[in-house]
Amino acid sequence: MIGLGDMGKLYACTFAKAGLSVVGCDLQERKLALEEELSPFGIQVLNDAKEVSHISDFIFYAVEAEKINEVVSATGYATKAGAIVTGMTSVKTPEVAAFEKYLPADAEIILTHALHGPGFETKGQKLIVAPHRISDKSYAKAMEVLKVLESEIIELKDYHQHDQIMADTQAVTHMGFESMGTAWKNAGTYPWESGAYVSGIDNVKILTTLRIFGYKAHIYAGLAILNPYASKQIETYGQSESALFKMMIQEDEANFRERIYKARDFVFHGQHDLILFDDAIMKEFSIGDNSALAKPNSHLSLLAMVDAWYQLQINPYDNLIGQTPPFKLRLGIVEYLFKNDELLEETIRTALYDKSIRGDDLEFHTAVREWASIIKYKDMEGYKAHFKAAKDFFEPLLEKGREQSALLIKRLS
Repeated sequence: MIGLGDMGKLYACTFAKAGLSVVGCDLQERKLALEEELSPFGIQVLNDAKEVSHISDFIFYAVEAEKINEVVSATGYATKAGAIVTGMTSVKTPEVAAFEKYLPADAEIILTHALHGPGFETKGQKLIVAPHRISDKSYAKAMEVLKVLESEIIELKDYHQHDQIMADTQAVTHMGFESMGTAWKNAGTYPWESGAYVSGIDNVKILTTLRIFGYKAHIYAGLAILNPYASKQIETYGQSESALFKMMIQEDEANFRERIYKARDFVFHGQHDLILFDDAIMKEFSIGDNSALAKPNSHLSLLAMVDAWYQLQINPYDNLIGQTPPFKLRLGIVEYLFKNDELLEETIRTALYDKSIRGDDLEFHTAVREWASIIKYKDMEGYKAHFKAAKDFFEPLLEKGREQSALLIKRLS
């Protein structure tokens, strides 16, 4: 394991408990602490990545996506002859580029991506696997090792398919919820203090937003900025949201309805299995208690998502193969809204004519523009700073959000 952060340690311990011989490394200043933590599992912490690479038959690069090129360039030459190499980043294009450039020609490459965070055991979670430069024999050997994780393995054909799916299931999904969080932060009010956010759908929005801001910014920054397939989708989402918002403030009902209905018919009238979330369960997960103040919501973030899928001609159900909890939650509430004619009608009329929600819509519109611009200009540090500002705003409730969202996911599953 090259990198013994949260995910690296989780994998290292899981492999060690299964009886495999595991060595790893991290920054030199963390060596003593890691030795104390991991030695009870029989994991040997070495001085650096070159030592790990030189003796290991199966090498995992568990480093941040933005640092993968730097790390592989410094250590790739030391890779043991014939070793199998993989990376654990959530965007594979830069990872593959680094491997092809810096690994020896006899190194065999397989791609892996765990669709869960370090707070979950690997058992029962989804693990994406794809071949790259590897023989059938070595691929089979790698799969035997990966089966030790007891994850649900999803095999894809290559890294292009992986990054295309991740652009939809992760990059755009996260950007949508980050925009909600930034909008609420900019407005200076927690959403559960308003009567516009007390429905079951809004409970899911709030908890998923808290869940995302409960993790580290670099995870999301890498997904959005380094994935070449993400920029088109994020740009389209921003364009969809902007077009719908303009129609709303102009009260252009005819064109607004036409656009919403076309998107609905494209996404929800195909041949696919519906998620069918339970509204009673969603309503249980309310952080605030303002049900007496309940009023309709425009659900602009969800209308824009369906419109963007239509504009891109993406069927989100096709991407459930690589689903993450936030993506499934988002698709589930979008489906709930668009498959309920009465609720969709209420939402359309609220979006067009309810001035009491317009301030919230404006904050969201502005936030989408902010996030889209940061990602377009590949501003990694700006992304992290923007993320931190909203994270700090929600800090008092992030732990509760993680716990409640995990319970919500379990209940809805």
